[in-house]
Amino acid sequence: QLQLVESGGGLVQAGGSLRLSCAASGFTSDYYAIGWVRQAPGKEREKVSCISSSDGSTYYADSVKGRFTISRDNAKNTVYLQMNSLKPEDTAVYYCAAVWDSCVYEYDQWGQGTQVTVSS
Repeated sequence: QLQLVESGGGLVQAGGSLRLSCAASGFTSDYYAIGWVRQAPGKEREKVSCISSSDGSTYYADSVKGRFTISRDNAKNTVYLQMNSLKPEDTAVYYCAAVWDSCVYEYDQWGQGTQVTVSS
């Protein structure tokens, strides 16, 4: 069982930046694909970004391409989401999630979430 703890959320003005961190424990995260899913009030969850374990391939939702960058530091068991040029529509609770090996599979491990609020 992998435990995931998010940090780095907060309030930022439109155009600003935040970096989210997802610290994994309980098992080496090297073998897991880890990503970020967000949910805004009244909206469905959206898969934002993911990084696979095997080849480091990445996925980005069209809504964040060119603005968000996902990376991982396996030595620290941590995955980061650098978010630049933030927009009010990026406001949501951001969840870190994991699944064995590849981003193509459905997540089965979840963190508690961190709030990101972008003011206009």
